[in-house]
Amino acid sequence: MKLIRTEDAVDSVLCHDITQIIPGVVKDAVFRKGHVVTEEDVPVLLSVGKEHLYVWEKQEGMLHENDAAEVLRQVCQGEHMNASEAKEGKIELTAQCDGLLKINREKLNEVNALGQIVLASRHGNFPVKKGDKIVGMRVVPLVIEEEKMNHVKELCGEEPIFTILPFHQMKVGIVTTGSEVYHGRITDKFTPVVKAKLEEAGMEVLGNVLCDDDSQMVTDAINEWIAKGAEFVVCTGGMSVDPDDRTPLSIRNATDEVITYGAPVLPGAMFMLAYKGEIPVAGLPGCVMYARRTIFDLVLPRIAAGERLSVEDFTVLGEGGLCLNCEVCTYPNCGFGK
Repeated sequence: MKLIRTEDAVDSVLCHDITQIIPGVVKDAVFRKGHVVTEEDVPVLLSVGKEHLYVWEKQEGMLHENDAAEVLRQVCQGEHMNASEAKEGKIELTAQCDGLLKINREKLNEVNALGQIVLASRHGNFPVKKGDKIVGMRVVPLVIEEEKMNHVKELCGEEPIFTILPFHQMKVGIVTTGSEVYHGRITDKFTPVVKAKLEEAGMEVLGNVLCDDDSQMVTDAINEWIAKGAEFVVCTGGMSVDPDDRTPLSIRNATDEVITYGAPVLPGAMFMLAYKGEIPVAGLPGCVMYARRTIFDLVLPRIAAGERLSVEDFTVLGEGGLCLNCEVCTYPNCGFGK
């Protein structure tokens, strides 16, 4: 840091905020720490009584906060993201499209653990919309060791910490189970709810088929949807342990791999997910019909983004897996699923 005349400060970097005070009107920084002084700034600085300034004196082996922020951008920014210009040592990334935010949490934590570096993001594995803010990044001091920032690059490697998986317009077939619906004893209120959620996720619903509580009938219906081009099959109802609930068996018989039958999420404990090849087949418990938010809301965006889920993706849902059923639902701006 060195002291120079304001007239000589063009292209220099301020080491502190410059405050402007107009009684009864404003008291705020007219220039922030880290600002690069321009010719146009000189009269303004003189007008607020700054004839001399403390500016950053470039030192070998040290990076200015804006240059350090650019290093952070390089290790953070994945596909389908826009970056702001570095301002006062800070850069923000925003989404270029609707999609699912993925975060390498291990790398994120390792970088933040280095000290004097800040990466603050929204939660991963949740949907984002075009223009949504993803992450803000900066270093704490005005200057930081170049060696530390090189270590950040080595630590992160070639894969970015943040990526967005765009949503696909998947074709979905619905299999509605239950003898009471099949025989017309009650009105099907499950399918409209599921259809609305699928369409909200940008999926194309091919239609729905009604099935009795007959495991072979449901299995055949699943296979028929796949034969007709469905990229995702959803079965509603029949997911409990009641003797007439045979949807889990039907899904097992129609698929190659069962990922889970049951998940540490309430509502949604009896959820099932399996795959036939790369095609996901889901069994939805009755809570999806009446509860505002369930496990289906946590899983659906990930399927829409083309992720193939594993059993580990479900076991980690226990913490945050309890929906509090708030009187005014603010999901996803709440703790459910996080």
